Amino acid sequence: MTERLAIRGGTPSVPAALHVRWPVITVEDKAAVQAALDSGIIGGPYAPQVKALEEEWARYCGVRHALTTNSGTAALHTAVAAGGIGTGDQVITTAFTFLATALAVLQNNAVPVFVDIDPRTYNIDPAKIEERITRRTKAIIPVHIHGCPADMDPILAIARKHGLLVIEDAAQAHGSVYRGRKVGGIGDMGIFSFQASKNLPCGEGGIFVTSRDDLQERANRFRMFGEDIRDSDKRAFDPARPLDGVREYNSLMLGWMYRSNELSAALCRSQLRRLDDSLAQTRRNAAYLTEQLGRMPGLRPPFIPPDCASGFYQYRLRLDPRALGVGIPVTEFRAKVMAALKAEGVEVSLWQTVPVPGQTLFQEQGGYGLGCPWKCPLGQEVKYDLAEYPETVKVLSDSMVIGSHSYPLFPQPQALMERYVGAFQRVFANLDQVLA
Repeated sequence: MTERLAIRGGTPSVPAALHVRWPVITVEDKAAVQAALDSGIIGGPYAPQVKALEEEWARYCGVRHALTTNSGTAALHTAVAAGGIGTGDQVITTAFTFLATALAVLQNNAVPVFVDIDPRTYNIDPAKIEERITRRTKAIIPVHIHGCPADMDPILAIARKHGLLVIEDAAQAHGSVYRGRKVGGIGDMGIFSFQASKNLPCGEGGIFVTSRDDLQERANRFRMFGEDIRDSDKRAFDPARPLDGVREYNSLMLGWMYRSNELSAALCRSQLRRLDDSLAQTRRNAAYLTEQLGRMPGLRPPFIPPDCASGFYQYRLRLDPRALGVGIPVTEFRAKVMAALKAEGVEVSLWQTVPVPGQTLFQEQGGYGLGCPWKCPLGQEVKYDLAEYPETVKVLSDSMVIGSHSYPLFPQPQALMERYVGAFQRVFANLDQVLA
């Protein structure tokens, strides 16, 4: 039935008041932060909230060790450094990720080498990894993009065959499950982000995890000025003198200051208590959208392997105008559909539109010094040709995300999802108004 769309002056399908803004800060969250303030301890390597968060997160992920950092990027850099990856080394990762995955490699003077994605899961394609391995390759960083677990078993088999480390970038995948195991603790090391848009937000922050003692020790040194600050020294910590303690001030390696703080840790611990409930709600919302939108021609919902559980950090929907008899380029079709959906009150976004190797940093390889890290050692040459990542280019051209950082799927009520589906149906039933 023809009806006037909101973009043509009609009444929007979705009331703005139905949306719940993220992050949701509860009375319990505020009390946890206030209690940390009242303690008079707001930082330090043995601060009680930080240490408690590390212990709780290690249990949640099923690993032996967890180390908080001040961002997910810092956690990634810490993992790269803990793995002994440095000048002249190469690290394989996916072309479809956030810039931080590659930046962490560059920050330790190593070079990212990108691999195209599986067109169904949008994760790194294990079948294309081995062709990228060289004598300089030291590690693989699979990214659990949008919360969907990467296919870890074949990745680990390739890594074992070639003697490579595996660092899981689980910045978007808190609580995601691969074949019965939570991601982050499957490879040699893993990292998570606690940045405000994530489903475990504490403003800014991150965490490094591993079950290997040697990697934990190097990571702990690296994130604290290269000093050997051990858990065994915690006995010298006096809550009445939280800024004092046993410390040699002797740097054993090049290190950074990547520690977290008590206020962020207190907020994160409080939110961790309801993470599983939040994940359950997110998955219900995603399942409903997939069931309803999957029936509509021209739309392809995200695919999650049956032996995995996604955290749906983002819900990416692909568009196929040809299935609707529309002959315009898909990027033009997407722009028109997004404009119509936004007018109806649906939160839709793009996140990013260029593969990481297509960003200016990688195309121009500005670097520092003698062109490092790309040309260190001298004679090394790396090029980033977007023709090598066709599936990544495609998905960034023909898809959009339902939700946004401020209004993701995590906290939204079922009633909003129903309105979203109604808005899609209304827009696609009146494409003549959308395309005019």
